[in-house]
Amino acid sequence: MITLRSNNKVKIPASYLKNPLHFLSLGFGSGLMPKAPGTFGTVAAVPVYFLMSDLSLTWYLLITLIITLFGVYLCGYTSKALGVHDHSGIVIDEIAGFLIAMIAVPFSLLNIVIGFVLFRIFDIVKPWPIGWLDKKIHGGSGIMIDDVVAGVFSLICLHLINYYLPV
Repeated sequence: MITLRSNNKVKIPASYLKNPLHFLSLGFGSGLMPKAPGTFGTVAAVPVYFLMSDLSLTWYLLITLIITLFGVYLCGYTSKALGVHDHSGIVIDEIAGFLIAMIAVPFSLLNIVIGFVLFRIFDIVKPWPIGWLDKKIHGGSGIMIDDVVAGVFSLICLHLINYYLPV
């Protein structure tokens, strides 16, 4: 069996990328990077954000909500198939979290970089309640919730930065 690299003990078979549900949950393959798959998953979110940046706020929110809710299913689906809760290769949660971080933020490359950095910090450090939620909630919802809240924290910080120091 051909396998792709991951930093978990459970290897992800290359055939998973042929399954559209796994392909999406693995962030278009970005989650298979051997180092920092969550960061690469967030990198994969940037082009998605670019595609959505010209949408009205209503459409942006709707698509972000759909990605987030569908992400719960995708995380559970791929996690169950791998037999591992929250495999590091599953990064649809990072994509949803970054899109949440960028809600109604003025479009600029600087805001994208700041949003990216803030989101990665909150996702990695997991301050309360992010870390608590990550430990207490399981399944697809548990995989998604810490990134959703990290996205909300990033969103608040990014809006405060833009209010006090417009970028």
